[in-house]
Parts: sequence; C-alpha cells; structure tokens
Amino acid sequence: MKSFRKLFAFVIAVLALIIILTDCFLVFGGNLGGARPYRVEINRACEVLKDSDKSLDLSEYPHITNVERQPEPLTGDFFLSDSDYLIKEINGTLYRFEYARDNNAAERLLLPINLILLFISGLVIFVLLYVRNKILNPFEKLSEFPLALAKGNLSLPLKESKNRFFGRFLWGMDQLRENIEKQKSRELELQKEKKTLLLSLSHDIKTPLSAIKLYSKALSKGLYADEEKKLEIALAIGEKADDIEARTAEIITAAREDFLSFEVKNTEFYLSALLKNTENYYSEKLKLISAELNISEYSDCLIKGDPDRAEEVIQNLMENAIKYGDGKEVKIGVSEEDGCVLVSVSNGGAAISEEELPHIFESFWRGKNSANVSGSGLGLYICLRLMREMNGEIFAESEGEGLKVTAVFGKA
Repeated sequence: MKSFRKLFAFVIAVLALIIILTDCFLVFGGNLGGARPYRVEINRACEVLKDSDKSLDLSEYPHITNVERQPEPLTGDFFLSDSDYLIKEINGTLYRFEYARDNNAAERLLLPINLILLFISGLVIFVLLYVRNKILNPFEKLSEFPLALAKGNLSLPLKESKNRFFGRFLWGMDQLRENIEKQKSRELELQKEKKTLLLSLSHDIKTPLSAIKLYSKALSKGLYADEEKKLEIALAIGEKADDIEARTAEIITAAREDFLSFEVKNTEFYLSALLKNTENYYSEKLKLISAELNISEYSDCLIKGDPDRAEEVIQNLMENAIKYGDGKEVKIGVSEEDGCVLVSVSNGGAAISEEELPHIFESFWRGKNSANVSGSGLGLYICLRLMREMNGEIFAESEGEGLKVTAVFGKA
C-alpha cells in the first residue's frame, strides 16, 4: 500500500501541475497561442483600402483602434506608437494599423477548461480510489491468508464478500480452508481409529502367538508322545497361525485403505466443458515444454458425475502423461460405448509391463519406469476412488510404447 500511496500522491501532484500550467497559459498567454482575430480584421481592412473608391469604417473592425497613413515625407515618428501595431503596404503607401489584443477570450475559456480538468482529475482520483478499495485492499487482506494456512492456522474464516473481482476467489479460499480443516480433523480421527485398531489387533495377536509358543515348546521337549496328540497340536498351531494371518491382513488393510476421504456431488454436466477446461489449462503448459496436445473430435453430450471431481481426474491423468511420457505429445480421445462416454489420455514413452499393469491403481504403488521421477503413487488411486464415487470406472492398457488410461462416465 505504501507504493500505491506514493503513486496516488504523484498523480495528484501531476494533475495539480497540469491545472496550474493551463491557467497560467490562459491568463498570461492571452491569445491562446495563435488565435489572432486582429490580423483577420487588418487583412480585411487592407482589401478595402486597396480600392480607392471605398472608405474604411473602423466600427466594423472591433480590434482595430486606429489607422495612420504615412506622412510625406516619411519620418520616424510614424513608427512610434503606444499601441500594438502592424505596418502594411497598400498601393505603394505604408499604413500603420493599431490594434487591441482580445484577452477576454482566454478569460472566457478559463472557467470551462478548469471545470473539464477538474472533472478529469476527479475521474482519475475516483478510479484510483476504486482500485484501492475494490482490488488492492481485498488483495492485501487475502495476502496474509495463504501464510496463515501454511502455518496451520485454520480457525480464522474469510469474510464473505460481493466483490466482483475477488468475491468468488475469497469464497474459494474459505472453502479451501474449511476443506483443509475437515481433512485435518478427519486425519486426526483416522489416526486415533488406526491406533486403537492396532492396539486391539496387537492384543488379539498376542493370544494365538502365546499358544503357538507353548505348543512349540511342548513339542520340542517331547511332552507329547502320542502321534494323534501331536497331530492335534499341529492343527492347533495351524489354526493360530491362520488367526495371526487374518489379523495381519486387517492391519495391512487398515494401513492402506480409507486414509483419504472424498466429497463428491454427483450431477450432470457437459462433456465440452470438461474438455475445454482441460485444453485451456494444459495447451499453454505443454507449449512451454515443446509438446503437443491433441484432442479427438467428439459429439457434445451430458454426462453424469461431479464436474470438479471429473476435472480433477483428467488433470491427474494429464499430469501423469506429462511426467512419465516422452514429452512429445499427449492425446485425449473420446468415444461412446453402451451408454457411456470414454475419455482416454494417452502418451508415449511410459511403457508398463503386463505384470505391473494390474497394480497401477493401488495406493502408494509406483512402477519401474518411475524410479527417477518424484511422486507419491496416489494419483491413479485417487482417480479410481473418484470415478467409483461418480458411479464410473477407470482402466489402463499399454498402447505401443506408451500408456493409455481411460475414464468411463455414464451418459445422462
């Protein structure tokens, strides 16, 4: 805001200087820098004097105060006068035309010109104040908000605003804060649930584990001589091992699933809106890395799902195609099949083996081709979860040297 205040003061000073210089020019310039009506009248009078049959009536020339003809012989006094004058030669004779400047014209224009300049100045000041109040002030308040989010301060909400420039942005930032707060709360709940589950499962594992240790110790010391009894003990050890395996599977499931929650609002939206948003966002981004984005021809139609979540799915697929592709081209294909719309994202240079292909939608799984590329292994897992929340599906297949991932949306 300090820079704006300096700019505001500078603009005010410039406007004031313009008004002062204009007034000085009008007051002291007198004739508006070239508007000389007396010259016109003198030229008219010369035309009259050229005709010896006509007499000169000074009442017709308001700016000419006197006309003197050169005396015979010509003396220097002819060129002396207290008034402004011009010397003209007419038919071989010199005439001195004395005139009065019209300073009233400048004075008459002084007020309207000042009013116009004041109006323009007021308009400029209004625009500057409008920019400050409607754009700079809201942005200054907003500039502290991301820092507060980064520090984990999620309790302070943004006030709703009808600002046409930042109203939706402020609303979106507040929604982001609420979502982060919900995610944080959900994460704490999940951590608590997982800790409780792990403690419970650990306790459940201890019992069969203790039984196995006792059985194995008894067998090692030969306490059971009867073969039938030994078989019974072996079966009991197997049952306890199965119990431990089941508990271990529960721990693995708890560790891998349900760590992300998704809020999906299913509705209907146009396919063109989804693809145009994707094209607008990625066409420029791909140009920067000298890659091409090709979207196949398609027929626009209504599809089912959450438009924001559907856009998130396609963006995840695009990011994977850019990150793991060969950097030459990304293709978006559209087709229809059995009342569904299939939107596929393809790229070259990211081949995945047939053994790895079934695992790419698992959480935290990363293929061999991602060894030198940073990532969390959650992108496609999130896509799978979102598509199923929207009653859709997603699948992947190898396509030559590249990978093709297809999201299936239901037609409305």
